[in-house]
Amino acid sequence: MIFFRFLSRLPFQILYGIADVLYFLLLYVVRYRRRVVEENLRASFPEWSDKQRKTVVRGFYRNLTDLLVETIKLPSLTPKELTRRVVYKNTALVGGYFAEGRSVIGLASHQANWEWLPPAATLIGLQTDSVYKPLTNQFFEELMREIRSTGGAWPIPMSRLTREMVARRKLPRIIALVADQVPDKPEFAHWIPFLNQETPFYPGSEKLARSQQMPLVYVEMVRLRRGYYEATFHLIAEPPYDHLPPGTLLERYRDQLEASIRRSPANWLWSHKRWKHSRERYAGMGQERW
Repeated sequence: MIFFRFLSRLPFQILYGIADVLYFLLLYVVRYRRRVVEENLRASFPEWSDKQRKTVVRGFYRNLTDLLVETIKLPSLTPKELTRRVVYKNTALVGGYFAEGRSVIGLASHQANWEWLPPAATLIGLQTDSVYKPLTNQFFEELMREIRSTGGAWPIPMSRLTREMVARRKLPRIIALVADQVPDKPEFAHWIPFLNQETPFYPGSEKLARSQQMPLVYVEMVRLRRGYYEATFHLIAEPPYDHLPPGTLLERYRDQLEASIRRSPANWLWSHKRWKHSRERYAGMGQERW
């Protein structure tokens, strides 16, 4: 832990120098998940030329290595510096719900530097509870909890979400979920086309919005330049949801996420084994429990 705290205090100039070295090693030497990255891009954008694909592959590894050092840097950033580096747009959308005493569900993705989103939002008065899947390694679990608590953000293990929602029900906040992860139980997933492939999505975010009658927003993050980002809230839907068929909220999230990826493809997490499951394999094994 001491080592990572030391790294966190290094200036960006040195950290980005480390990121440049990691970029070369991961892309050309270790070739970290390079086959996964290339296969994902080939399946998602079959119309691309080899030159286009290679350009995005290089951009992806740039973003990945910057993400690593920026995440380590997060605890030592001052509130002023972090809010200067992550600028939120359309905050009135969420602020309006907060003024009514209402919380919202914020669906983010593995785009740009998603780890900076919750603390940056909390620092501008939009309290954020960040729901996450705990790591199996206890050391790194404690390290990431410390990092994710920066600025007063509130990290919540997925298993404690229900209890935390009850305990914090009087506090208007964003309940943030990174909603483009691979479901643990794909047989109960909601399967929809995404980037030219049948893809399983967690139905939990839509179920939560419906059961709690909470507005649902998409948080889009765009890299402006190295170490600087813009985040924008987009309304997906707001209650009542009775008139919307099951799956509609997830499909609207899918639409906005795919549009974001197509605008800035290098900034999404292509090393994620997003399509390791096939719909045919799980056909008839379970069903969505709406």
